[in-house]
Amino acid sequence: MAQEIERKFLVVGDAWRAEAVRRARMRQGYIAGSERASVRVRVAGERAWLNIKVGGLVASRLEFEYEIPVADADALLASAEGPLIDKTRHYVPYGGFEWEVDEFHGANEGLIVAEIELDAEDRPFPRPSWLGTEVTHLPRYYNVCLVTHPYSAWSDAERAP
Repeated sequence: MAQEIERKFLVVGDAWRAEAVRRARMRQGYIAGSERASVRVRVAGERAWLNIKVGGLVASRLEFEYEIPVADADALLASAEGPLIDKTRHYVPYGGFEWEVDEFHGANEGLIVAEIELDAEDRPFPRPSWLGTEVTHLPRYYNVCLVTHPYSAWSDAERAP
């Protein structure tokens, strides 16, 4: 059993771009999704995964991930709920941690979220200058919610956490 502890933040400016060591374009969709649990299919390049998260839209939850054939992923994505999530993930090392900065495209164009995985919710970590407001506690920033309520449909109030 795998415990995922992940915190989410908005990004300020573009300084993080120069620090990225690699990037991957991803498309993903949800076969099932709710505030309690989600089943996601993700394709990145020539690899694909089936992912199950249980425990709600919170920092700490159970996560199970299994690599699957890309052809299987494509078939599952064809039946996914709502539009697919299209994003570029940038991997940015900082202070002994690896940040994943997701730059969204399509219906979520303009949204950029940085995530860090930790071994405890309250573990201290160095904060890069480009790190903005924490949004871990706001469900609308979770990918499973972006499928049904994309960033392009957000009100001005929703865009200001």
